[in-house]
Amino acid sequence: MSAREAHAPGARGPEGTIPLAVPNIGALERDYVLRAVESGFVSSVGPFVEEFEDAFARRVGARYAVACSTGTAALHVAFLLLGVRPQDEVLCSDFTFVGSVNPIAYTGARPVLVDSERATWNLDPALVAAELDRRAAAGEPHPAAVEVVHVLGQPADLAAVIEACGRHGVPVVEDAAESLGAGWSSGPLAGRQTGAVGRVGAFSFNGNKIATTGGGGMVVTDDADLAARARHLTTQAKVPDVGYLHDEVGYNYRLTNVAAALGLAQLERLDGFVERKRAIATRYDEVLAGTGVVLPPRVEGFDATYWLYSLLVPEDDPRGRDGLLAHLAAHGVGARALWRPLHDQPPYAGARVVGGEDVAGDLFRRGVSLPCATDLTEADQERVVAALRSFWA
Repeated sequence: MSAREAHAPGARGPEGTIPLAVPNIGALERDYVLRAVESGFVSSVGPFVEEFEDAFARRVGARYAVACSTGTAALHVAFLLLGVRPQDEVLCSDFTFVGSVNPIAYTGARPVLVDSERATWNLDPALVAAELDRRAAAGEPHPAAVEVVHVLGQPADLAAVIEACGRHGVPVVEDAAESLGAGWSSGPLAGRQTGAVGRVGAFSFNGNKIATTGGGGMVVTDDADLAARARHLTTQAKVPDVGYLHDEVGYNYRLTNVAAALGLAQLERLDGFVERKRAIATRYDEVLAGTGVVLPPRVEGFDATYWLYSLLVPEDDPRGRDGLLAHLAAHGVGARALWRPLHDQPPYAGARVVGGEDVAGDLFRRGVSLPCATDLTEADQERVVAALRSFWA
């Protein structure tokens, strides 16, 4: 395996190692993909695309779903739907993968980075509310949108963000790339799924996500006009006419029928995937109790999927995150660090940051994700457990 292959999303890593997160592909996926290939619809038109969109909308509780080539494309379209323009500002979590913020830059808008809260590791709703209130009092323009990212499969405190944004007329975009299957079982959003609460939501089906199409995304909304425009933009803005007529700049953001076939099969297995993720998380919680590590957020009524089971090493452990990563690597465990905050990424080093505690920086400096693929065997998890125990022995 080449170095490039070893670092690709969903890669299994060198032989003998336990991978971080890889796709779980079975007989159903093979059957659906073969049917798509044999149908002759292998490109961006075909029955599996529509079937996948319809099934996905039902699964997350949205009225409409539009399949895209990537999760990043889905986010880009989401911002375009809301009219985000050059020189606008968009509030976004400082602690997230760069794919959450790049689509803001694609529109020419400027991200304003919001620090995380300790409770969920997602953007702090109190900081969002304070920023919007401050702008209103000062007579400053409001952001064109607030993007809420549900990081690592953990639902954000979205109700509080929705309330603050509603008072100021600011639309909310949900980046649910990592949180398919997550939601809320109590509180104002009880019974809702991540991605289907804000004005527009975006999902990713990259190779390491809880459900994959090999690379793909989905835009969801309850607004019929926005859904129609999303479909128009993602198909090169082509209008019905003799020959080729395009009424604006569009994008080749369509998902293929073959990829949709894979996605539909994965979606039909989603409940089992979520159940397995949660079982893996429970086992890690049991093992790590008493070690001094900070476990992943567990907030009452916030039902996480633990897409990547992630912990924070103790602040007083001199070996730190890198010591744990080196130890796990020596034992053949494919763990990895959490993301560097966006304000430390060169393209966004000049972005304004809301919040002064640098929770995002602390999550990066101490955070480690453990292997948690849905097909992780009991034996392999015990190997990880043994490596963890030997580190804190």
